[in-house]
Amino acid sequence: MGRKPRIDREELARLVAEGRSVREIAEHFGVSESGVLQAKRAAGLAKPMLDHRAAIPWKLARAHTQSGPATNLRTLSTVAQGRAVPKEKLNTALRWARRLVDADLDVIYDPDSGFGEAPAPAQGSHVSRVLGAALSALGEESDGPS
Repeated sequence: MGRKPRIDREELARLVAEGRSVREIAEHFGVSESGVLQAKRAAGLAKPMLDHRAAIPWKLARAHTQSGPATNLRTLSTVAQGRAVPKEKLNTALRWARRLVDADLDVIYDPDSGFGEAPAPAQGSHVSRVLGAALSALGEESDGPS
């Protein structure tokens, strides 16, 4: 059995800085794309993964992962974590969240029926907290209670 190909960290950093794709880097070193991704994480060259658990605290059924509410919550969460999203996608999520907050509604989730809307609890809605975090990251004031 042959020796594993080695990825030189300095060379990896140079290729990443040049904007090379993972596929190009993998071909350069003679390793798999997965190997490149692992090496990038180990070298601190990969962006940290986003964590959407605060925005989507439910275990979503597969059929609901790409629904409007799930997508909007992920978009707001992405912005709250300091990442850029396409303007149209952000505007859609902001309009959706503001509509719910302005109507004193909150999003609810059931694994069988999916997402729905219900009156916001007295202690504040989940959507208003997610919206507030996104607006804070954007440098805007929250429109509603948090």
